[in-house]
Amino acid sequence: MALKVELKPHEKIIIGSCVITNTDQRAKLLIEGERVPILREKDILTPETADTPAKLLYLAVQLMYVARDPQDHHPVYFDLMRDLLSAMPSSVEIIQEINNHILSGDYYKALKESRKLIAHEAVLLAKARRNASASSLQGAA
Repeated sequence: MALKVELKPHEKIIIGSCVITNTDQRAKLLIEGERVPILREKDILTPETADTPAKLLYLAVQLMYVARDPQDHHPVYFDLMRDLLSAMPSSVEIIQEINNHILSGDYYKALKESRKLIAHEAVLLAKARRNASASSLQGAA
């Protein structure tokens, strides 16, 4: 089955191991192929934008997804995963789902599940910031 993708001007997309940048006009692509990794720009993280532990884990899964040999990235992923579980034990169910998808070779589903981990982390970080602000206000009073 073919995938239809419409790109905005100057939008990037990864298809396989290639980064494709659109020109200054909208473009429509029809992509055919079996299990070809495809990532739109909005779903791509770079080392510069992976600025939290959950985003680093997503980046590791992303690298597995587009790699010719995903297992090359397994050691980094599993090290990050252990560190994340130690720091954020409430993420165990999400990480188990990510692990299940990785171990079954479905890296796209692992990426989708990793987005849930980023959202969970954001909630925890926001709560920690609110608590820190409340504590500093109480200390000032």
